[in-house]
Amino acid sequence: MFDRVISFIKNLPGTDGPRALTPEEDPRVAAAALMFHVVNADGVLQPAEQAKLRSTLAEHYSVSGNELESLIEAGEQAEQESIDLYAFTRILKQHLDADERLEFIELLWEMAYADGRADELEDNTVWRVAELIGVDGRDRIAAKQRVKASIAGATDGPGTDE
Repeated sequence: MFDRVISFIKNLPGTDGPRALTPEEDPRVAAAALMFHVVNADGVLQPAEQAKLRSTLAEHYSVSGNELESLIEAGEQAEQESIDLYAFTRILKQHLDADERLEFIELLWEMAYADGRADELEDNTVWRVAELIGVDGRDRIAAKQRVKASIAGATDGPGTDE
């Protein structure tokens, strides 16, 4: 399902070798920062969320070892230093087509449900990111429903749209 995103990510500038990872120029860092923002939205980073984030970055960006650690560190640092989501979403909107942006929203839903429950703050964060990258509400909710249906026992917290 994410073949196009994986292909896109593998062909991003800077994926050929080590280099400084900054959100201003590397969409991988922007994507990692947004994933961190979703899993941190409720203020508690669960071990399941950390594991999901790590495995998603490794799989979708085809990185491992030191390169994976550098991407995780750069994404986390960028998320902590950011004042808004726009800097990250602007980069992704430039580099992803409409289908890839929707697939990215599905990845964010996977982050939100990593601990089995998407709470109101995680839901709101995915909604804001979707709006900023041009994914409409109907597609965002359909993506949420697909991801939720794929995870046994997944639930929503109060205040989430279903």
